Amino acid sequence: MPHTNPAQLWENTRNTVKKIREQTARVIVGQDDVVELMLTALLCKGHCLIVGVPGLAKTLLVSTLGKILGLKFHRIQFTPDLMPTDIVGSEILQTSASGRGFEFAPGPIFANLILADEINRTPPKTQAALLEAMQEKQVTVAGKTRQLEEPFLVFATQNPIEHEGTYPLPEAQLDRFFFELKIDYPSMDEEMAVLDRTTGAQQPEPDTVLDAAALLALQATVHDVPLPENVKKSILQLTHRSRPQDALADDYVKKYVSWGAGPRASQALVRAARALALLRGRESASLEEVKAVAPAVLRHRIIPNYNATGEGITVEDIVKHLLAKL
Repeated sequence: MPHTNPAQLWENTRNTVKKIREQTARVIVGQDDVVELMLTALLCKGHCLIVGVPGLAKTLLVSTLGKILGLKFHRIQFTPDLMPTDIVGSEILQTSASGRGFEFAPGPIFANLILADEINRTPPKTQAALLEAMQEKQVTVAGKTRQLEEPFLVFATQNPIEHEGTYPLPEAQLDRFFFELKIDYPSMDEEMAVLDRTTGAQQPEPDTVLDAAALLALQATVHDVPLPENVKKSILQLTHRSRPQDALADDYVKKYVSWGAGPRASQALVRAARALALLRGRESASLEEVKAVAPAVLRHRIIPNYNATGEGITVEDIVKHLLAKL
C-alpha cells in the first residue's frame, strides 16, 4: 500500500475496514466494539486474551476474522495433558529408500492466526511454549530454531467462571498480551438475530477481503499515523497514575492498587491509539482513541490489592477512575 499519498491511504483503509466489518456482520451479531478492538490488535501485531463465558461465539469470531483476512487459521484446544510438542511440533523418525532419519513435523503453531482455546486449562510448561512463540516469533525443536511465518497472531480464550483444574497465567505472562477483551452476553434483540441466523438450514459464510501480504502492508501503515505530543503525554500520565508508588498517583490508587501498569502498557496505548485512528479513517490519533483502547490495555496490567478485594472494587472500577481524569 503506497505511503506517498496520505489521502489515498486513508481512503483505501476506510474501504478495506468497511468490507471487513460488512463480512463480519454476516456471521457475527453485535460485538461491534470487540471486533473493532480485535482489528486494532491485528494491525498492531498484538496478541489478545479474550475472556467470556461459554457460548458467546469467541471461537467463531476469531475463525471468521481469519477467513475474512485470508489467513491460515489453526485452533488449539488446550487440555491438562497437552504437551509443548503438541503445539510446536517434533522430530519424527522416518524410513525411506535412502535410509532412516529424523524429519520435523510442524505443530499447529505454524499458522498466521492461532486460537488458543481455554489457555488456562493447560500446565505452565505448555503455556510457556506458546508464550515463547508469541514473544520470539520462533520455536526451537531438537536444538534447531525455526521462524514462524508473518503475520503471526495468537488469540487466547479464558472462561472466567470455571476455576477447577485450571492454571491461571502469571501476571508477567499476562503482560505479554496486547489486549484483554471482555465479551458480554448479547441483548435480547441480538440474541433473536443469532437464533434466526444459526438455526436455519444454511449458515452464513464470509468472503475473503484481504490476504497475508495485504494485512502486512496495513500493519506497516500504523507507524505513519501522527500522534500529537499532548496525547503522548496524556498516555504517560495515565500509566504513571496507575502506579501507587508514583508521585502522580492519587489516594484512590494508593488505597486499592497493588501494582500499576508498566512501560509495555504505555507502548501498547501508543500503538493501539494509532491503529484505531487508522481504522476509523482519521488522520491523527486523539484522546478519544486512547480512551477507547485503554480498558483493553490496562485491565490485565493493573493488580488490585486486598483492600480492593475486601471492598468489592474491581480492576474495571480502577480503570474507570483513571480514565475519568484523562
